[in-house]
Amino acid sequence: MKFRTIVDVANPDFQIEPMEELLFVGSCFADSIGQRFRQERFPATVNPFGVMYNPASILHTVQRCEKVPRLTFFTLGTNHVYRLRETGEIVDNCQKRPQRLFLEEQLSVDECTDFLAQAVELLRGRRADVRVVVTVSPIRYAKYGFHGSQLSKATLLMAAEALVNKYPGCVSYFPAYEIVLDELRDYRFYQPDMLHPSQQTVDYIWERLSETLFSPRTKQFLSEWQPIKQALAHRPFNPDSAEYQQFIADARRKEQELLERYRQ
Repeated sequence: MKFRTIVDVANPDFQIEPMEELLFVGSCFADSIGQRFRQERFPATVNPFGVMYNPASILHTVQRCEKVPRLTFFTLGTNHVYRLRETGEIVDNCQKRPQRLFLEEQLSVDECTDFLAQAVELLRGRRADVRVVVTVSPIRYAKYGFHGSQLSKATLLMAAEALVNKYPGCVSYFPAYEIVLDELRDYRFYQPDMLHPSQQTVDYIWERLSETLFSPRTKQFLSEWQPIKQALAHRPFNPDSAEYQQFIADARRKEQELLERYRQ
């Protein structure tokens, strides 16, 4: 008997190499996954201009980014946007200004797709071999009401599908949203607010992502990095002891040797 459903993750036509540069733009879920890449020694740029929840704000970040790595992740959080009443401009952050200054709107599927397509075109114009991975954040927005939150996610899912179809060979979809809702459909995989995925959930999504997106060389690098990472994270009773100082020096030396070997 099977007691859980496993989400199939399609293999893309590219693989992530050890310590490859990446760009993460999107919701706070992009922050969580992006920070995990940084912990594993990938030089990842994560939301350089702050968290961006909607497709329009994702476009705004791409417009401001000067450097374009080969791999970019878009994580879509919501289709809700806020326009400054005075100018009609979609803002990325209300900056604690009075709510009366803004008009809340919901982007349609076509509008979401258009903003994301503009972002992809900008990336492609700066780097011909760019690859974009689109995900939908599993974080629910209780302030919209749970039905409203689901409608928002449905809009984003349809926009993501349209984007993948529009840019075959450039844009692929990673089902983080489906993994949380279908594989991990239990509140024990959430933080105490029952809305945000727990660290265990982020770790599981990392495992699913690494299974399909990482090259064999990257997987080997990570297997060699883990014991060094654990050594560097060790907290001794006496951090000033000569034994610990030698221990940490050896771990740092091994780290540098590993990084130099895989940079070649």
